[in-house]
Amino acid sequence: MLPKSQYSNFIKKAALEVGFDFCGISKADFLEEQAPRLEKWLRKGMNGEMQYMNHYFDKRLDPRKLVEGSKSVISVLLNYYPEKTQEDETAPKLSKYAYGKDYHFVIKDKLTEMVNKMQKEIGQFSARVFTDSAPIMDKVWAEKSGLGWIGKHSNLLNKKMGSFFFIGEIICDLELEPDGPVTDHCGTCTKCIDACPTDAITESYIVDGSKCISYATIELKAALKIPDTFKTKMENWAFGCDICQDVCPWNRFSTPNKTKAFDPNPKLLSMNKNEWKEITEEVFNEVFKLSAVQRPKYKGLMRNLKFLEKEEKSIKKEGN
Repeated sequence: MLPKSQYSNFIKKAALEVGFDFCGISKADFLEEQAPRLEKWLRKGMNGEMQYMNHYFDKRLDPRKLVEGSKSVISVLLNYYPEKTQEDETAPKLSKYAYGKDYHFVIKDKLTEMVNKMQKEIGQFSARVFTDSAPIMDKVWAEKSGLGWIGKHSNLLNKKMGSFFFIGEIICDLELEPDGPVTDHCGTCTKCIDACPTDAITESYIVDGSKCISYATIELKAALKIPDTFKTKMENWAFGCDICQDVCPWNRFSTPNKTKAFDPNPKLLSMNKNEWKEITEEVFNEVFKLSAVQRPKYKGLMRNLKFLEKEEKSIKKEGN
């Protein structure tokens, strides 16, 4: 069994061994600063149809209420930036995070492997692993653990790697040495705010989720209509949106990920505009097997594609 003073170093080493890019530690405590911000955001209805954001308010702000006896939050980052992107620039666009296997499966497997390594060296302790699957403010915990700062587009930014990464957590009852936060390096830059076609970034560091293209194409249930407020503003995004990340200067440091599971189906990258229009449910299930695109299902994707088609016709009509 390792002496307590070496726990943190071993944990960070184990994180790298299982394939994570960065690891940081913070004390499991009440998020006092975030409480009024979250309450105000919800009160303004910026969660839109994401009603689950209204649930478990206390647990969202205090991991000790989520995992009894917890003392530390271990945060990890996993790069998903792809080596290649879609070949046809006129084809409906897919957010880069959805190119490969659904990150929920990948990260949970890596976190479980990491916990097994920790218990083998440290001894038995209580822990739960999470990745965007529970009421946890993952970006806040990653920021508290020194893995980056939350930018004006509300994504976590890392000086070495930008923002194209997934975040995961291990909440445990180990008392670990916490890392301190880093400073904000957005400065006077407003590229993400200026580039957002729907003005979803209402002010620096505040995003109205109900105005976001990702919300319209992913979070809205397939049975719901995409609001007319998105007309002529979708910029050909069929699933998700990367605009605020693509324009961010810090993402010039992004490098291709090394996670085999994130390799896209070759058919996805080569699909042209017409093939997207004619996609069948059979092709959908083949190309997006175990992909995050399965979330809105075939029906949801078809709704998005039809909206884009109508939008294209409307823009052409206005142009004439």
